[in-house]
Amino acid sequence: MNGKPNDFNRSARDYARIETAIRYLERHRVRQPDLTQLAAHLGLSEGHLQRLFSRWAGISPKRFLQFLTLEHTKTLLRNTSSTLDAAHAAGLSSTSRLHDLYVECESMTPGEYRRLGAGLEIRFAFHHTPFGESLVATTDRGLCALMFVNRDGHQNALETLRRNWPQAKLTEDPGATFAPIHRVFAHGGGHQRPLYLLVKGTNFQINVWEALLRIPPGQLVSYQAVARRLGAPQASRAVASAVARNPLHFLIPCHRVIRSIGDFGGYQGGSARKMALHGWEAARYPLSARK
Repeated sequence: MNGKPNDFNRSARDYARIETAIRYLERHRVRQPDLTQLAAHLGLSEGHLQRLFSRWAGISPKRFLQFLTLEHTKTLLRNTSSTLDAAHAAGLSSTSRLHDLYVECESMTPGEYRRLGAGLEIRFAFHHTPFGESLVATTDRGLCALMFVNRDGHQNALETLRRNWPQAKLTEDPGATFAPIHRVFAHGGGHQRPLYLLVKGTNFQINVWEALLRIPPGQLVSYQAVARRLGAPQASRAVASAVARNPLHFLIPCHRVIRSIGDFGGYQGGSARKMALHGWEAARYPLSARK
């Protein structure tokens, strides 16, 4: 994406059809459906579908399907431990490069954690993104929530925000949240000042989220690999639980963690969206270019 508002809005509108296409590819990927079959399912011409999908993902439906196949997943998972080890050795911890964006993560102090957000003002709004609608929330110290809205709608996302910060003052303010969310998805490249995140969780959850920040874009790792990286090889279930509680979708990239070869597993934003996120990144970051 080049950051132009019209392109950003068009990509957001496209996503509903793209998600339907991805769901179809997910269900039928063993059969490797071709463009004709996918277009018929969506009720579109082959040419229209090819242009729509390529405009959104940057690649054709056929190439996108290849990113979701078993062999591709095997390639990604083969050296997941060394991938995380290399990132750690490079000095990446709570600060990591995400695309052309620098993300710096700050956690609440133990006292702030116990106060459940008391004294904190959170400004929130709903915004369209290339992956559908999202609830975005920010504070004076950084973004504290980015949650994709599922079919259960706005209310469920807002209730999750309230549960996470029960004592905070919530104020709907689209003006405060537009700039950061637009920057996340419409980045223009080059070095930028960090995008700050404010997270609230247990020490273990925060350690897991920091580990996720080390996973390169377009890469996939297993829950077991993350657990090993944290020095707790038997804690893959606890890692999965921490991943599920990630409050900042896409920015803390829980979509890069999967259960096993060929099984993408669950995702707060839905399995189709998880595949969309992975395919979108994989198209932009070929294996040979990932660092």
